[in-house]
Amino acid sequence: MSHRNCWPKSSPKPDRPRQPCAITLESVSREDIFAPPLDLGPQLGLSFAEPRHARRIWPVRELVGQVRELVEQEWGDVWVEGEISNYRPAPSGHVYFTLKDADAQLPVVLFRRQAMLLRFRPEDGLHVLARGRVSVYEQRGQMQLVAEALEPVGAGSLQLAFEQLKARLKAEGLFDAERKRPLPAFPRTVGIVTSPTGAVIRDFLNIVARRHSGLSVLLCPVSVQGEAAPAEIEAAINELQDLVDVVVVARGGGSLEDLAAFNSECVARAIAASQLPVVSAIGHETDFTIADFVADLRAPTPSAAAELITEAQHKIAEHLASQEHRLDRAARFQLLQARQRLTRLPVSRAEGRMNALLHRMAQRLDDFSFRMGTAFSSHLGHRQRKVADLTAAVLRHDPRQGLSQARERMLSCRTRLDRTLERRLRESAARLSALDARLHSLSPLAVLERGYALVLDTAGGVVRSAAQVAPGDKLVTRLSDGAFISRVESAAITKK
Repeated sequence: MSHRNCWPKSSPKPDRPRQPCAITLESVSREDIFAPPLDLGPQLGLSFAEPRHARRIWPVRELVGQVRELVEQEWGDVWVEGEISNYRPAPSGHVYFTLKDADAQLPVVLFRRQAMLLRFRPEDGLHVLARGRVSVYEQRGQMQLVAEALEPVGAGSLQLAFEQLKARLKAEGLFDAERKRPLPAFPRTVGIVTSPTGAVIRDFLNIVARRHSGLSVLLCPVSVQGEAAPAEIEAAINELQDLVDVVVVARGGGSLEDLAAFNSECVARAIAASQLPVVSAIGHETDFTIADFVADLRAPTPSAAAELITEAQHKIAEHLASQEHRLDRAARFQLLQARQRLTRLPVSRAEGRMNALLHRMAQRLDDFSFRMGTAFSSHLGHRQRKVADLTAAVLRHDPRQGLSQARERMLSCRTRLDRTLERRLRESAARLSALDARLHSLSPLAVLERGYALVLDTAGGVVRSAAQVAPGDKLVTRLSDGAFISRVESAAITKK
């Protein structure tokens, strides 16, 4: 404790120094304790420190919660760049991973709603930018980033999602050439999945009408871009399965964002699961989508798809037109030669040769008619015999005939069963009557009806001998129609 001189600063100092006086507890009287405090600091030249406040004790939860609020207020919207590690998707749909660089790491949580909006699939080792708010997970006291958006560094999210889905479907074999199916050569109906208002459907219909007017086109209108487009395209492909011969998925050109619906996994799997051949005609010749790789045939443009579908019919039409032109030229040449030969012959000779030619042609025509009639009759007879054989085979396997035979067997069995039951009932009735007669003949009541009586003592026992009774005993005599009580006057035993 420091010591100072006890005289006030205003008083003159003595010539000789005085001993310093120390302020101790003993120097303070009891009255001074309860006296009002005096401000002796300025007088004595002393300085006193302010009294310290009482310490505050924080519960862990309150302290962590306060820190979390401060952190979220300070870093409520930040961008963080790093490499994904320890990627863990949860069954609830939330995604957990760690962003790290060479010197630090930060846990990140991406809740289900935000995870569903991602255009690509996060994976370990991927360099990304994460946007979100810094928070504290109170149960662990751990700082984390609650992400709202995630973008890959370098390639765009759509391009990365495209490459990831392409690699995964290729590994599953959906791009293999062995599973590609050929288009039908002469389809009767083609279904097209596209927008009903775009130029694609108009160009497609114009080309089909020019190249194959007999081809029916069934339009299944869908949205070709937007969030609802993949589900609509998938539903349209499934709906056309039983209605058409070939399916065309078409759209005009656009950016990668515009073609995103045709890079979705659900559309790719719907094309792969289709029972019908699928033609992909999306964008321009330089545009490639996942649907192009999965489809059975890729057309550079929707117009090219129409040309590929009608190719066989168009080739036949061109071939027929060429043959018609050749036939017309050959007929004209033959007529010209005939006219030249006819002009070199005399009229009478030409007329004779013409008549002979007509007769030969008529004879050949009759011969062809006879042969055709014979062949037709033979062919008709063969067909009739084949139809009769098939009819007999059908009748042999006709379920109605089997049911009729089964019904007849059932009626026969029922008749036999009725007869058997009736015979058994008669036999049982006869046996019952015989047994009843025997029982009646052996019944004591039947014996009593023939004039006999049954004598019982008072205890209910049967009296079989006169030795069992004595004079004065009461006896019950049972007859066929009743009983009476009698008293024994005397008893005598008859000698045999």
